[in-house]
Amino acid sequence: MTQQMNKHFNTYKEGLDIEVLRQYCMKHGERRVMERGETLEDVGEPAQWVAFVECGCFKYMVHNDEEGKDYCTGFAFEGEFVADFPYCLDGDASEVTIEAGMHCEVRVISGAELQCLFDTDPSMVKMDVKILKNLFKMVYRRNLDHYRYTARGRYRRLLDRCPQVVQMLSLKDIASFLKISPIYLSKIRKELTFGQE
Repeated sequence: MTQQMNKHFNTYKEGLDIEVLRQYCMKHGERRVMERGETLEDVGEPAQWVAFVECGCFKYMVHNDEEGKDYCTGFAFEGEFVADFPYCLDGDASEVTIEAGMHCEVRVISGAELQCLFDTDPSMVKMDVKILKNLFKMVYRRNLDHYRYTARGRYRRLLDRCPQVVQMLSLKDIASFLKISPIYLSKIRKELTFGQE
Protein backbone atom coordinates (compact mmCIF):
# COMPACT_ATOMS: atom_id res chain seq x y z
CA MET A 1 0.00 0.00 0.00
CA THR A 2 1.29 3.45 -0.90
CA GLN A 3 2.38 5.67 1.98
CA GLN A 4 0.09 8.69 2.05
CA MET A 5 1.83 12.00 1.36
CA ASN A 6 2.64 13.92 4.56
CA LYS A 7 2.40 17.25 2.79
CA HIS A 8 0.11 17.85 -0.14
CA PHE A 9 1.78 17.13 -3.46
CA ASN A 10 -1.46 18.25 -5.08
CA THR A 11 -2.18 21.57 -3.44
CA TYR A 12 -5.72 21.78 -4.81
CA LYS A 13 -6.84 20.00 -1.60
CA GLU A 14 -5.57 22.73 0.71
CA GLY A 15 -8.41 24.57 2.39
CA LEU A 16 -10.97 22.28 0.78
CA ASP A 17 -13.14 19.77 2.62
CA ILE A 18 -13.63 16.95 0.13
CA GLU A 19 -14.77 14.38 2.68
CA VAL A 20 -18.33 14.39 1.33
CA LEU A 21 -16.99 13.45 -2.13
CA ARG A 22 -14.80 10.73 -0.67
CA GLN A 23 -17.74 9.26 1.23
CA TYR A 24 -19.95 9.42 -1.86
CA CYS A 25 -17.34 7.55 -3.94
CA MET A 26 -16.84 4.96 -1.21
CA LYS A 27 -20.60 4.36 -0.94
CA HIS A 28 -21.66 4.59 -4.59
CA GLY A 29 -18.47 4.10 -6.58
CA GLU A 30 -17.58 0.95 -8.48
CA ARG A 31 -14.50 -0.70 -6.99
CA ARG A 32 -11.80 -1.23 -9.58
CA VAL A 33 -8.38 -2.82 -9.32
CA MET A 34 -5.96 -1.49 -11.91
CA GLU A 35 -2.46 -2.69 -12.65
CA ARG A 36 0.54 -0.64 -13.72
CA GLY A 37 0.05 0.76 -17.23
CA GLU A 38 -3.75 0.42 -17.32
CA THR A 39 -5.52 3.64 -18.28
CA LEU A 40 -8.41 5.35 -16.56
CA GLU A 41 -8.70 7.95 -19.35
CA ASP A 42 -7.13 8.16 -22.81
CA VAL A 43 -6.17 11.45 -24.44
CA GLY A 44 -8.60 12.50 -27.15
CA GLU A 45 -11.34 10.14 -25.94
CA PRO A 46 -14.34 11.39 -23.95
CA ALA A 47 -13.28 11.92 -20.33
CA GLN A 48 -15.70 9.96 -18.16
CA TRP A 49 -14.43 9.11 -14.72
CA VAL A 50 -13.74 10.48 -11.26
CA ALA A 51 -11.97 8.06 -8.95
CA PHE A 52 -10.98 8.13 -5.31
CA VAL A 53 -7.59 6.43 -4.95
CA GLU A 54 -7.70 3.94 -2.07
CA CYS A 55 -4.16 2.75 -2.78
CA GLY A 56 -1.59 3.26 -5.49
CA CYS A 57 -0.52 6.14 -7.69
CA PHE A 58 -1.70 7.47 -11.05
CA LYS A 59 0.25 9.47 -13.61
CA TYR A 60 -1.16 12.22 -15.84
CA MET A 61 0.59 11.86 -19.21
CA VAL A 62 0.80 14.00 -22.36
CA HIS A 63 2.56 13.19 -25.61
CA ASN A 64 4.83 15.61 -27.44
CA ASP A 65 4.52 14.65 -31.12
CA GLU A 66 7.50 16.76 -32.21
CA GLU A 67 9.85 15.08 -29.72
CA GLY A 68 8.09 11.72 -29.85
CA LYS A 69 8.08 11.63 -26.03
CA ASP A 70 5.56 11.21 -23.24
CA TYR A 71 5.72 13.53 -20.22
CA CYS A 72 4.26 13.17 -16.73
CA THR A 73 2.40 16.35 -15.91
CA GLY A 74 1.16 15.26 -12.50
CA PHE A 75 0.33 12.45 -10.12
CA ALA A 76 -2.57 11.39 -7.92
CA PHE A 77 -1.75 9.45 -4.76
CA GLU A 78 -3.60 7.42 -2.14
CA GLY A 79 -6.31 9.50 -0.47
CA GLU A 80 -6.72 11.78 -3.49
CA PHE A 81 -9.04 11.99 -6.46
CA VAL A 82 -7.94 11.29 -10.00
CA ALA A 83 -9.84 12.71 -12.98
CA ASP A 84 -9.38 14.89 -16.03
CA PHE A 85 -11.34 17.61 -14.28
CA PRO A 86 -13.43 19.47 -15.45
CA TYR A 87 -13.51 17.66 -18.83
CA CYS A 88 -14.99 14.54 -17.20
CA LEU A 89 -18.09 16.46 -16.07
CA ASP A 90 -19.40 16.91 -19.61
CA GLY A 91 -17.63 14.07 -21.38
CA ASP A 92 -15.35 16.43 -23.29
CA ALA A 93 -12.25 14.99 -24.96
CA SER A 94 -9.60 14.17 -22.39
CA GLU A 95 -6.51 16.36 -22.51
CA VAL A 96 -4.36 13.70 -20.82
CA THR A 97 -3.92 9.99 -20.49
CA ILE A 98 -4.37 8.91 -16.89
CA GLU A 99 -2.38 5.76 -16.22
CA ALA A 100 -1.88 3.56 -13.17
CA GLY A 101 1.74 3.90 -12.08
CA MET A 102 1.52 0.75 -9.95
CA HIS A 103 -1.12 -1.59 -8.56
CA CYS A 104 -4.08 0.66 -7.71
CA GLU A 105 -7.45 0.25 -6.04
CA VAL A 106 -10.03 2.93 -6.70
CA ARG A 107 -13.71 3.78 -6.26
CA VAL A 108 -15.03 5.16 -9.55
CA ILE A 109 -18.08 7.28 -10.36
CA SER A 110 -18.92 8.91 -13.66
CA GLY A 111 -18.18 12.56 -14.24
CA ALA A 112 -21.83 12.96 -15.28
CA GLU A 113 -22.89 11.66 -11.85
CA LEU A 114 -20.60 14.18 -10.16
CA GLN A 115 -21.99 16.98 -12.35
CA CYS A 116 -25.50 15.95 -11.25
CA LEU A 117 -24.41 16.25 -7.61
CA PHE A 118 -22.98 19.71 -8.29
CA ASP A 119 -26.22 20.76 -10.03
CA THR A 120 -28.62 19.57 -7.32
CA ASP A 121 -26.92 20.65 -4.09
CA PRO A 122 -26.07 24.34 -3.46
CA SER A 123 -23.18 23.44 -1.14
CA MET A 124 -21.76 21.23 -3.89
CA VAL A 125 -21.86 24.15 -6.36
CA LYS A 126 -19.52 26.03 -4.04
CA MET A 127 -17.24 22.98 -3.89
CA ASP A 128 -17.15 22.75 -7.69
CA VAL A 129 -16.05 26.39 -7.93
CA LYS A 130 -13.48 25.98 -5.15
CA ILE A 131 -12.01 22.85 -6.78
CA LEU A 132 -11.68 24.69 -10.10
CA LYS A 133 -10.05 27.70 -8.45
CA ASN A 134 -7.62 25.53 -6.50
CA LEU A 135 -6.73 23.44 -9.55
CA PHE A 136 -6.06 26.60 -11.55
CA LYS A 137 -3.83 28.00 -8.80
CA MET A 138 -1.88 24.73 -8.54
CA VAL A 139 -1.30 24.40 -12.29
CA TYR A 140 -0.50 28.11 -12.67
CA ARG A 141 2.05 27.96 -9.84
CA ARG A 142 3.71 24.87 -11.36
CA ASN A 143 3.89 26.60 -14.72
CA LEU A 144 5.48 29.72 -13.21
CA ASP A 145 7.96 27.57 -11.26
CA HIS A 146 9.42 26.40 -14.57
CA TYR A 147 10.45 30.03 -15.11
CA ARG A 148 11.25 30.97 -11.50
CA TYR A 149 13.51 28.02 -10.71
CA THR A 150 16.15 25.95 -12.39
CA ALA A 151 15.65 22.19 -12.62
CA ARG A 152 17.75 21.86 -9.45
CA GLY A 153 15.54 24.41 -7.68
CA ARG A 154 12.33 22.67 -8.79
CA TYR A 155 13.68 19.35 -7.51
CA ARG A 156 14.64 20.93 -4.16
CA ARG A 157 11.16 22.44 -3.82
CA LEU A 158 9.61 19.06 -4.61
CA LEU A 159 11.73 17.42 -1.90
CA ASP A 160 10.97 20.18 0.61
CA ARG A 161 7.23 19.85 0.02
CA CYS A 162 7.04 16.06 -0.34
CA PRO A 163 10.29 14.32 0.66
CA GLN A 164 8.66 10.88 0.41
CA VAL A 165 8.01 11.34 -3.32
CA VAL A 166 11.47 9.96 -4.15
CA GLN A 167 10.58 6.63 -2.53
CA MET A 168 7.21 6.43 -4.28
CA LEU A 169 8.03 7.41 -7.85
CA SER A 170 10.59 6.19 -10.34
CA LEU A 171 13.52 8.40 -11.30
CA LYS A 172 12.14 8.42 -14.85
CA ASP A 173 8.72 9.72 -13.71
CA ILE A 174 10.21 12.42 -11.47
CA ALA A 175 12.51 13.54 -14.28
CA SER A 176 9.59 13.62 -16.71
CA PHE A 177 7.53 15.71 -14.26
CA LEU A 178 10.46 18.17 -13.92
CA LYS A 179 10.91 18.02 -17.73
CA ILE A 180 14.55 17.00 -17.54
CA SER A 181 16.38 13.81 -18.46
CA PRO A 182 16.82 11.01 -15.90
CA ILE A 183 20.61 11.38 -16.37
CA TYR A 184 20.44 15.07 -15.44
CA LEU A 185 18.20 14.28 -12.45
CA SER A 186 20.74 11.66 -11.29
CA LYS A 187 23.44 14.33 -11.48
CA ILE A 188 21.32 16.79 -9.46
CA ARG A 189 20.58 14.12 -6.83
CA LYS A 190 24.28 13.28 -6.54
CA GLU A 191 25.19 16.96 -6.18
CA LEU A 192 22.57 17.51 -3.50
CA THR A 193 23.53 14.32 -1.64
CA PHE A 194 27.26 14.90 -1.66
CA GLY A 195 27.26 18.71 -1.72
CA GLN A 196 29.04 18.97 -5.07
CA GLU A 197 27.42 21.96 -6.75
